[in-house]
Amino acid sequence: MSNSILHLAILTLALTCSVVNSMRFELKSGHTKCISENIKNNAMTVGKYSVVNPYEGQPISDNHRITLKVSSPNGISNHYGDHVDSGTFAFTATETGDYTACFWIPDSRMAPSIVTVEFEWRSGVAAKDWSKVAKKGQVEVMEFELKKLYDAVTSIHDEMFYLREREEEMQDLNKATNSKMFTFGFLSIVVCISVAGMQLWHLKTFFERKKLL
Repeated sequence: MSNSILHLAILTLALTCSVVNSMRFELKSGHTKCISENIKNNAMTVGKYSVVNPYEGQPISDNHRITLKVSSPNGISNHYGDHVDSGTFAFTATETGDYTACFWIPDSRMAPSIVTVEFEWRSGVAAKDWSKVAKKGQVEVMEFELKKLYDAVTSIHDEMFYLREREEEMQDLNKATNSKMFTFGFLSIVVCISVAGMQLWHLKTFFERKKLL
């Protein structure tokens, strides 16, 4: 019982380290809808999108098409779908940062004013299709669960190192900021003392000229 609780806790924590975004939104003609996702380096990410057919039971109209571009933090294109009603993408992140998926309706006289889009974006452990893994490998249930736990622990391990690196970067930034503030404060005191000394010297000279001292 305790082992089951431990496994459940590990899986729950792993899911917090992975990302699953599933949504439905309206896309207006002439507007661009962008969705960002923070993905770590070497993490797997997959996405699936489709235009919702406004007329159920009928083929979707050629006018109900969208264009999608997925870009890396540095603007490198990872996926581009032009005039499509559905599609998928999958890639491994080559850098850490915010990856962006932008949707828009291509310019056309027959283009609708609004289309509804369903979009699902997974990254990390959630990006793996475990049902296909189990079916392909024909593994036993225990081996399958151990594989899931191993990947969950690996994801947690990578996340901990990532957080530790971010903490070290923040500490270095704090040290550099404190050092700059100390230098600035010291220079400010020196400038204030110098100005005060010059004022005293000027007043003393002025009074001596006026023979008040």
